[in-house]
Amino acid sequence: MKRKLEVTELIFKIISYTLLTIFALACLYPFIYALSSSISGRHAVEYSEVVLLPKDLQFEAFSRMFKNNVFWTAYSNTLFITLYGTIWSLFSSILGAYALSKKRLLFRKFFNFFLVFTMWFSAGIVPQYLNYIATRKVFQGVGIMDDKWLVVIAMGMAAMNIILLRNAFEGVPSEIEEAAIVDGATEMQVLSNVYLPMSKSTIATVALFFAISRWNGYFWARQMMGNPNEHPLQVFIRLQLERYTDPDIMTGWSEVYASDSAIYALIICSIVPVLIIYPFIQKYFAKGTNVGGVKE
Repeated sequence: MKRKLEVTELIFKIISYTLLTIFALACLYPFIYALSSSISGRHAVEYSEVVLLPKDLQFEAFSRMFKNNVFWTAYSNTLFITLYGTIWSLFSSILGAYALSKKRLLFRKFFNFFLVFTMWFSAGIVPQYLNYIATRKVFQGVGIMDDKWLVVIAMGMAAMNIILLRNAFEGVPSEIEEAAIVDGATEMQVLSNVYLPMSKSTIATVALFFAISRWNGYFWARQMMGNPNEHPLQVFIRLQLERYTDPDIMTGWSEVYASDSAIYALIICSIVPVLIIYPFIQKYFAKGTNVGGVKE
């Protein structure tokens, strides 16, 4: 019986590892293909000769892109929205989650239900758009004319992330908080010196969620930012994609690289910062999701 279990377990491991390897390669292949196509020659890309490795190596697509001032403006706009948007979202979410985690909060059950209710039923795109328009008028009334701040502040909430943080805060032993209060700690000191250090895994995970959402944000940035100098990277990529697929513009294309190579080069550059940051936060990801997502 023991030998049969060992054989069965071995077969299970072989099948599991094989499937996971295939899945990992399937996830990795689009990135490899995009990188190979971005540095392959025009003929190889246009005639679909690139399968895995690049052909007719060239770096002109990247060179032209790096010389494009609009590209760097869009990149800086994305960094601005991601940095300040993540900070603002974390700040507001942590304060909300801390309050909702307290049983002494008046109408706590109502506020928690109302928070979950927004995940079940959304007002829709049109009311949300009208809300953003009203927010823009308020900003303009106080002298803020930069629509980047509108995207940063008006999109600062995410109910799911607040729930993750709330559950993590509820998992902090109440005895530690009581000891801090006995020592004379204020409410903000309890939050900053007790709850935040003990919930850093969940906070890092939520920060990653917010940062990825801001970095990849396209729809509302396209709708709310009329000034091209304020467009983030994703909007810039979309506009370039429309440009490179316009037959009138592409007539007489004489570059050594294909138009698709330029798009792939943009995509690679938009992914690189995420690939650099993610390994440093990955160690918190599973732990943070489990701590914030499971409530005993």
